[in-house]
Amino acid sequence: MRAELKSKIIEVCDRKIALKGDNVGLSFYAFFANKNDTPELLMEVATWWIQTHQLDHFVKAHKIKQMMIDGV
Repeated sequence: MRAELKSKIIEVCDRKIALKGDNVGLSFYAFFANKNDTPELLMEVATWWIQTHQLDHFVKAHKIKQMMIDGV
């Protein structure tokens, strides 16, 4: 996954955890605006989320953040 996406995902996870607590769950849509102006980035994250790691629709933000940090 691109470094810019990893940074954005970590930033969004940090923001959601700060706002809603450590138990907050996210879907991969949380990293994008409602207007899909970057479909190739959306597909990159969707592929990582769904095909590569077979994650559920909602996953705890702290787990996603740790996966980004670990380079999984």
